[in-house]
Amino acid sequence: MENTSANNMWGDYLKNHLEDVFHEAPKTILFCDNEHDANQCAQLVKDGIKKATTDSLLGLQHRNERLPKIGDFTVVTNWAGEAQCIVETTKVVLKPFFSIDEEYAQIEGEGDKSLAYWKKTHWDYYTRELAEFERVPRESMIVVCQTFKKVFERKK
Repeated sequence: MENTSANNMWGDYLKNHLEDVFHEAPKTILFCDNEHDANQCAQLVKDGIKKATTDSLLGLQHRNERLPKIGDFTVVTNWAGEAQCIVETTKVVLKPFFSIDEEYAQIEGEGDKSLAYWKKTHWDYYTRELAEFERVPRESMIVVCQTFKKVFERKK
């Protein structure tokens, strides 16, 4: 891990979780593509409200990122790159964008937690994300639905 803050948090986690000491080092993620939303999403994860995230499969492929898998650890950072907490992936499902339902939108925990809010904000995000690769989102595009649980946060 190149992020010192994330590396330190992972070390703090391992002090009390020796069973994970041989686990692959976690990746570091920043939700969203702007400071306000990134900080808000990191706080929602810390508060136990946001328990899922959804990548576009095309975006992952174009960035040469691997698919998440159950058991992966991830350090969530704020916009400034400061580690906020560690989550563990509990479920990964690939499905078309159009098949996302209210229940999943609530688990993702953003905005008013409605399906309408989820679809609008994610469509707008995928539009910006895929423009970089000269692609556009489609209702039938595959999204990667990743559910997680918070496993560590430093106490103040």
